[in-house]
Amino acid sequence: MDRTERTKEKFKRLFGGAPTENEGTDPEFMRILQRFIFGEVSYEGSLDDKLRELITVTVLTVNQTLPQLKAHVGACLNTGLTPTEIREAVYRCAPFIGFPKTLNAIAAMNEVFASKGIELPLEDCGTVGEEDRREAGAAIQQPLYGNEIASAYAWLPEGFGKSVPLWLTELCFGDFASRKGMDGKTGELLTVVMLAAMGGAEKQVRAHVAGAMKAGNSAEEIVCALAHAMPYMGIPRLFNALNCSKDVLEG
Repeated sequence: MDRTERTKEKFKRLFGGAPTENEGTDPEFMRILQRFIFGEVSYEGSLDDKLRELITVTVLTVNQTLPQLKAHVGACLNTGLTPTEIREAVYRCAPFIGFPKTLNAIAAMNEVFASKGIELPLEDCGTVGEEDRREAGAAIQQPLYGNEIASAYAWLPEGFGKSVPLWLTELCFGDFASRKGMDGKTGELLTVVMLAAMGGAEKQVRAHVAGAMKAGNSAEEIVCALAHAMPYMGIPRLFNALNCSKDVLEG
């Protein structure tokens, strides 16, 4: 198949319809967009449609491009992803992009769920309580990242030198990464993508590429995830992510 035929095949699978021909006010732009994303990028590399759509939802959440997020939440459902799997991808963005942006994405996601007759709220996927969120977070964090953050920020004024690293452990790894509904390998891969999409977080991208590999992702899977994110976050952020993690990816 040429890329035009591949676009039709992928578009039907994801959205249940046909790509743009001459409809709308900017059909030329839409043809370029659709044939590049759905006829080229979506066929490059080893990742399946389910994981690609989770990557797309993650980048759109980071970017706060909510109309497109709604369309891709629907595409996620069409690939066979469960509402819980989609929700967990959005929830995991919170420690990195902040709660307000994540709430915006949750509202857009839930609008799609409601339109599909999906009952809300979804199942509770929390696995930790107030008494063990620190320990549970450390159990996930330390095998992947050690105690680097605690050492790096020991210089902070009294109180903060302890609190800031603990917030990462308890919130990012305890409250979110410990949740049911997404395995650690997928979660770490999506973290790499969201950090790349943010821009200006190359130090964290490099660290999380290493963490994603420790969690079981191959270099090819990581590069494929970043390449799939490129049409939604732009070429410079793809190159920045690849450049800062080149030595890690090369092994």
